[in-house]
Formats: sequence, C-alpha cells, structure tokens
Amino acid sequence: MKHFATLTVIGRDKTGVIARVTSFLFEQKANIEGLEEQVTRGQFSMTLQASWRGRDLHREAVVAGLAALATALAMEIKIRFTEPHRRQRMAIFVTRETHCLEAILAACKARQLARAEPVLILSNHTDLEPIARRHRVPFAHVPWVERVPAETQALQLLEEHEADFVVLARFMKILSPNFVWRYKNKIINIHPSLLPSFPGAQAYRQAYEHGVKIAGVTAHFVSMHLDEGPIIAQGSFNILPGASLPEITAAGQRLEARVLLRAIKLFLAKRLDVYWGTVKQV
Repeated sequence: MKHFATLTVIGRDKTGVIARVTSFLFEQKANIEGLEEQVTRGQFSMTLQASWRGRDLHREAVVAGLAALATALAMEIKIRFTEPHRRQRMAIFVTRETHCLEAILAACKARQLARAEPVLILSNHTDLEPIARRHRVPFAHVPWVERVPAETQALQLLEEHEADFVVLARFMKILSPNFVWRYKNKIINIHPSLLPSFPGAQAYRQAYEHGVKIAGVTAHFVSMHLDEGPIIAQGSFNILPGASLPEITAAGQRLEARVLLRAIKLFLAKRLDVYWGTVKQV
C-alpha cells in the first residue's frame, strides 16, 4: 500500500530550497510524484507531491524533519497526508447566496458526491449558518474586514478540519496568491459568465448591458489572477428578446449550481489534469 502527501513550501526566495527539501524526502525514502514552483516578486512557492511504499513511511520523522527544515530555511513548510481511496474532505466558502450551497449539500445527502465529505462551511456573513446547522456541517464566520488576518484565520480552519479541497460556492471575496498557492488546483470557483468574457463581480449585468444572445457560467480552478484560472466546465443558456436583468440572473443561478456540481464530480473522479494552465480530462 502506498502513502501519499502534499507539501507546500512558502517564503522569501533563496538558493537551494528545492534541493534541501527533495534531499530530505529522499533520505526519508519518499518518491517525488510531482513538483511545481515559482517565484513572484521575491516570494518562493512550491507544491510537491510525494509518496512512500508501505512501511517506508515514518510520519513522525517526516513531520519533525520538515519542521526543523522550515526553521533552518526560515520558510513555511506544510505537509498534508492523503489516502487516495478515502473520501475527500471538502470545505465550502459562501457569502449570502444559497443556490450553490444548497445544491452541493443536497447532492452530498443523495450520495451524488459520494467521494466527498463536507467538513466546513465558511462565510464572511452569518446568513447561511442555519443551512449549515440543518445539514450538520460545522460553520465558521470569518468577517473578512481585512484580508490578511481573515485569510490567516481561514487557513487555520482548513488545517484544523483537514480539508483536502475548497469550493467557492458564490464566495464574494478575492483570495490572495498567498492563500491560493497553499491549495493549488484544489480551489474550485463558479463564475457567472463564459470566461474569458465578463470577468469580475457584475457579469450578468455586463451581459445584459452588452445585449449578448447567449450567456453562461464557468467552473474553474482559482489561480493567482482573478477569473483566469484553468477552466473545468462551462454551461450556457439563450437570452430571449426583452429578457430583464433579474430573469437573466435567475437563469444563470440555476445553471451555476449544475455546472459547479459537474466540476466537483470531475475533480473527485480524478479525471482532471492541469497542464500549462489548461485543464485536460483524463
């Protein structure tokens, strides 16, 4: 039986970080399954996938060694052990809109998302707490007045609940690169337009004002750039002549829930591979 883990390394860029981390893992009999790193404005970020055969993994030694290495490098090093066949622990971020959250929780209850387990609902408002309580999912209110402390609190909650991936179910806050890199290609968002058209918060209004005849929604992985992440799934609907903005919005919201669920199912089925910023189904 193989054991798997994801490592994230974040801090000020310096020479030898990759070599130090991979050498330590080699000493711990790990196999490097994948590695991706980048440097942005002097900030080094790396995500690494590692695996061990059977009894080769000594978790306590790995965790302690990485903690010592983090101190020596003056960087943050996090490791999350994951078992490939267990249910994926899902955190759902919401604001005030209910349609996507309700659809996800209903799908979980109906075993349509049997490979996922909702472990946390996080919101910058308290409006949707009754829904979380009704479905017996832990709810956390993070006001999000200032982004840095809010993201710090959110990351702590994700770690406490051992979340494997995050779904932004109409969460109306922008996540920083510092947050996104910790869950690279593990944060799924639903956007109310056929990206790359109409990015930003007022997509339905833009579609209405431009008089488009076909509108739609896009589920995508969140990247460092707003509404530019790798696209997972899309759906469209026709705009009838004379349709009002509320009618367009209502049609879009109905579609949002369906496309978001489709994207989550593809993610859980491990049928997605991101290559040079493009999602490939495998």
